[in-house]
Amino acid sequence: MLTYAISWSLWGVAALGGGRVVFLLGGLGPFLSALVITRLSGTSVREWLRSLLVWRVSPGYYVIALLLPAVIFAVINLVLFALGHELDFALLLGVAPSYLGTFLLVATVGGGFEEPGWRGFALPRLQARRSPLVSTLFLGLAWGVWHIPLYGPAGFVVPLILAFFYTWLYNRSGSVLVCLLLHASFTPAQNLLTLAVAPEDSNGGGLADSIDLVILGVYIASAICLTLATRGRLGFKPEPPDVGNIRAG
Repeated sequence: MLTYAISWSLWGVAALGGGRVVFLLGGLGPFLSALVITRLSGTSVREWLRSLLVWRVSPGYYVIALLLPAVIFAVINLVLFALGHELDFALLLGVAPSYLGTFLLVATVGGGFEEPGWRGFALPRLQARRSPLVSTLFLGLAWGVWHIPLYGPAGFVVPLILAFFYTWLYNRSGSVLVCLLLHASFTPAQNLLTLAVAPEDSNGGGLADSIDLVILGVYIASAICLTLATRGRLGFKPEPPDVGNIRAG
């Protein structure tokens, strides 16, 4: 609730003319609320902040964070081609600068800074009490609803689905920084890597709708495959019991 209060209030001020800086500050709602709750709960803020900076993980997780969105959109383009859409591969020639620029923007001042709140604070606490699947559904819905002022009433759908990939990557790597990179990779991929083009005699409406449905369908299918492949655990490894305490008990 605190996350919503911070972000939605600032976004409302920005919509009324508050400016770009106020809008960007709204994106820090998850981080700021996690910081406040950590402090009020008596937990060490320093230790929590330190937990966000874990970077010594297998290089493979960095590769996944950087390339998974591109791989998913390669599949999306193949499906679009199979369904009869024309693909313009020339679009890739001018993508690199915009892709890199968007990646850096999200990773430094944009959506990537949501991750300390969602994956760095909420997810581990949810998984301490509930299964990874239930935790992901709950957090994905909360994350998605948070986006509604930005993307409209259906703006919760895509974050809800993508949450499965973030949960798996966080559970496997234990790194919020890697999740931040995944976030920074998904945004330019969604904006720039769909290669389907509308026919010259088309007004674009129906085609655009069908492309959105294909993207959503591939997202859902990928999330289901990941869930089945991990048997619903999504990479979660429960903490081993404290043998000393068990014996003492």
